[in-house]
Amino acid sequence: MKSIRPLLAALAATALSAPAQQLWVEAESFSNHGGWMLDTQFIDIMGSPYLLAHGMGTPVKNAETTVAVSEPGTYKVWVRTKNWVGPWDAPGAPGKFQVSVNGTPLKKVLGAEGKDWLWEEAGSVEIKDKAQIALIDQTGFEGRVDAIVLSKDASFTPPSDVAATNQLRKKLLGLPDVAPETEEYDLVVVGGGYSGMGAAISGARQGLKVAFIQNRPVLGGNGSSEVQVWAMGGTRRGLYPHLGEIVEEFADRASNSPAASPDEYNDKLKEEVVKAEKTIDLFLNTHVYAVEMAKGDEKKIHSVTGLDTKTGKETRFRGKFFSDCTGHGSVGFLAGATILQEEKGRMGMSNMWVLKKSAQPKAWPETPWALDLKLEDFPAPKALEPYGVKNKSNLTGFDPGYKPVENADDYLHGEWFWESGFDQDPINGLERIRDWNFRAVYGAVSSLKKNSPEKYGSYDMQWLAYVGGTRESRRIVGDLILPGEDMVKGVIHPDACVPTTWDQDLHYPKEQYAVKFPENPFISRAQFGKHTDRKNGYPVPYRCLYSKDIANLFMAGRNISVDRFALGSTRVMRTCGMFGEVVGKAAWISVRHHTTPRGVYEQYLDILKDLMNQPGAMRRDSLEGALYLPANAKKLPEIVSETLDPKKLEGLVIDDEDAELVGKWTKGESLKPFVGEHYSYGQDKGASARFSFAVKETGNYEVVLYYQPHENRAKAAPVSVLSADGEKTFTVNQSVAAEGKNGTHRLGTFKFNAGEEAAVIYRTEGSKGNVHLDAVQVLPAK
Repeated sequence: MKSIRPLLAALAATALSAPAQQLWVEAESFSNHGGWMLDTQFIDIMGSPYLLAHGMGTPVKNAETTVAVSEPGTYKVWVRTKNWVGPWDAPGAPGKFQVSVNGTPLKKVLGAEGKDWLWEEAGSVEIKDKAQIALIDQTGFEGRVDAIVLSKDASFTPPSDVAATNQLRKKLLGLPDVAPETEEYDLVVVGGGYSGMGAAISGARQGLKVAFIQNRPVLGGNGSSEVQVWAMGGTRRGLYPHLGEIVEEFADRASNSPAASPDEYNDKLKEEVVKAEKTIDLFLNTHVYAVEMAKGDEKKIHSVTGLDTKTGKETRFRGKFFSDCTGHGSVGFLAGATILQEEKGRMGMSNMWVLKKSAQPKAWPETPWALDLKLEDFPAPKALEPYGVKNKSNLTGFDPGYKPVENADDYLHGEWFWESGFDQDPINGLERIRDWNFRAVYGAVSSLKKNSPEKYGSYDMQWLAYVGGTRESRRIVGDLILPGEDMVKGVIHPDACVPTTWDQDLHYPKEQYAVKFPENPFISRAQFGKHTDRKNGYPVPYRCLYSKDIANLFMAGRNISVDRFALGSTRVMRTCGMFGEVVGKAAWISVRHHTTPRGVYEQYLDILKDLMNQPGAMRRDSLEGALYLPANAKKLPEIVSETLDPKKLEGLVIDDEDAELVGKWTKGESLKPFVGEHYSYGQDKGASARFSFAVKETGNYEVVLYYQPHENRAKAAPVSVLSADGEKTFTVNQSVAAEGKNGTHRLGTFKFNAGEEAAVIYRTEGSKGNVHLDAVQVLPAK
């Protein structure tokens, strides 16, 4: 068995045999976590889940538990903890806490020593038979505890390194050498984000028995309430327009990213949709850290070992087929699959945050250990948009599952670009990357309150993601590594399937904010490369969804077999979910026809294509059963068109494609819906755009402009109308939404003479932002 760490688990407390007289207490197994959060992100680095005092500057409630000792006497108390700003020699110690035993706090303040995880001696206590242990947070600033050891042997000192610590953990807890094994599942899905959900649900609807394993308490991954990244990517289009229907059953309908309330990401709905599938066994809070390979010459996985991060129970999950939906490609890595990973310049991890205006704001403590930032060192947090302004295409027609906040402008948020780790190790350096983001965010909040109290003094920290949203790490090599250039050239492969509609979007440090910390910037910019077909999507080949080395391993999500440029498009979550849908269908073919993922491509591709043509709600009751559509199948709203066909609009329509452009204008497709194939925008000095037309009959006509708002759009776009009455100029605020449907703004009523050239002219002078050109519509006045 290959494992990232030695076999371990965490029982609440288990006494060792009398001679050693030690007791191991796992923090994550405390009976009451209080306000401490369970952090499972870094088990593969430091050896265990741990408790985190994530109070955003306000001390959290005590975590508490009770343990029994086999002998009364004096016990030395050891605590495994970390001074999380130690790696940078930052002044102060934000993660300070104490331990109390039977109601008496030990004098030693912990979490203020060293540069890494270590054992601190907290003091000695007299214990008769039971000990009530509590963790007392002092700061609310990310104190952390892995485990506590009570030792009656005064000469005992716990080991310092991770491997020896885990050996001691195993010994003191009396763990078995071999974890119990489950029955054989048809498909074991590891990773509970969108890709894992797509795979598990799709496989179950094909009649497969599925083990679905997720190391967090909620589903959704980056699209959960814990991270709050919008799930992007177009669904229900392209070669197989039923792909994405499963994703749309559980996808979030959030109004902002991050939102005023994490509830907008609807974790409950995700779990309900999964649990509705009777052949899925869901294992939340279970971290897979080991793989056991099957005996024989063929490289196949026999089982994966998962640790229950709350109870400590270890289980080996046996399966016919496995799907790596971990994002990090962890299962493939452990199994010995060929891996791709960029050495430098990767996209990083984001930890987003929200401030809320308060009538009685809390006092903000000093943060000398945070990054020392001035207001010019970072972008100011932005006000949330009211419900329906952003993410419109994913909201229209759906029940959002929450009540939108009434005063969105009472909230400010730090968005996706609070991102670091570009040149850091994306696996073994993750905890340090997340902690650097903490230092950046807390430094920014301190700067806002200190340097602009009149504007930010009335705001409290409402939310900060302690679970990082990672964009790029390992990718598993399949039979085809999809080049990004194939997307650009429109190369269609014979096994083309999932439509990817996102542009090749890679993130780099934003130079404006990289001056102060050039070795580790924390603000990013998106660099959009070559375009994909946003309307229909570029169909990603099936051969990218299984390992070339491991005979029974599928993958779905950002760890599929693509080059880095293609990754910029395929990594978004709705697209990842559709990869999962295809994996679930291919897994059924593999089980039913006794073949491999590669065999599906070589021998059964027509069957896969037929399955991809079926509605997502179709199911079968057994492996051999026929597919049918249940009477209670969820009906999805019609797809909201992201483009408007100018031929289907009333009156005269002049698109930006037909306008006479002077100067530099950039084509865009991100702000939707738009008329035609794209819109244009720019603010270069002297640039202009002339939309010319002539009416057939003299009369009064309404002139309508099309545009979509954005904060960088013109606050005062100069627009002139040349009519029979001469030239009249207006200014339009394109940074706010137009009043009409689909982004229509009625400029007014004008007289035009038949056959005479008329025009609407945009200019950039004094625009105060990018002037947005989409279409001009001329309608007979009513």
